[in-house]
Amino acid sequence: MKVVGVTEFGGPDALAVHEVEEPHAGPGEVRVAVRAVAVSPTDTMVRSGGRDTGDAEPPYVPGMDAAGVVDEVGDGVEGWSVGDEVMAIALPLSAHGGAYVERLVAPLGSFARVPAGTTVEQAATVPMNGLTAVRSLELMGLEPGQVLAVTGAAGLLGNYLVQLAKEAGLVVVADAAEKDRELVSSLGPDHVVERGAGFADAVRAIVPDGADGLVDTALQHEEALPALRDGGAFVAVRGWQGTGERGIRFEQVMVFDEYLSGEKLDGLRQAVERGVLTPRVAEMLPAAEAPAAHRRMEAGGVRGRFVLTW
Repeated sequence: MKVVGVTEFGGPDALAVHEVEEPHAGPGEVRVAVRAVAVSPTDTMVRSGGRDTGDAEPPYVPGMDAAGVVDEVGDGVEGWSVGDEVMAIALPLSAHGGAYVERLVAPLGSFARVPAGTTVEQAATVPMNGLTAVRSLELMGLEPGQVLAVTGAAGLLGNYLVQLAKEAGLVVVADAAEKDRELVSSLGPDHVVERGAGFADAVRAIVPDGADGLVDTALQHEEALPALRDGGAFVAVRGWQGTGERGIRFEQVMVFDEYLSGEKLDGLRQAVERGVLTPRVAEMLPAAEAPAAHRRMEAGGVRGRFVLTW
């Protein structure tokens, strides 16, 4: 079986196609013939050696999002059949490994059906960022009518946060650079403010007491913090632990904890089918062109996800 991964950590050109032994579905698992894999910023950490490899052996395979067709069903698996189209979350450097593979073994709870009317390429952009958005909203625990501020709203995680927050009845203040204003406005936020150093002041101009919650996908950290009211909730996506000031509750969202959250993943399927959530593919590339996808992603400005195809 072909995989895309690294034997030595480095830049995008460290990625290469490798041949490895084909895995098979065990009890409580299915095997997915992968057709599409989303390329995300988190993938660069596996490629560059930014994560603990644990007991994993090279080639180290990145990727947390895959979609394809079930081609093996293990013992004890009910309700799933060969030929079902599914989208799945994968855990690099774990027992089943990352998603840049031709065949992915997925335990029950780590996959859901591809949303009706959606291609497998579009579906591959949903699991990891969708689950991160869902968990972020859960951690904040905001009630309908409360105010959520979102940095990095033009990115895919930001897209999903805005859309899911609006469905939950929140008042959403989202940021956007001028070139992204039309995209962010199309997501339905109540207010769009300029991205960058003036974000907190712009939020306070709309909500003088400050927002009730903030999800900082742009990693502004202390710079965005004044946008929050005293006692508000701050969700960090890269493990920032906060400052402890003003009674603010600092939370870190770790999508690895959602690996077997099948009900939530199916909820994302339903959100796509209702038109609440909009999968966004920037461009499709053959899996062997993963180095190019990483280079272009790291250059910035991509809206949606590059999707690798087998």
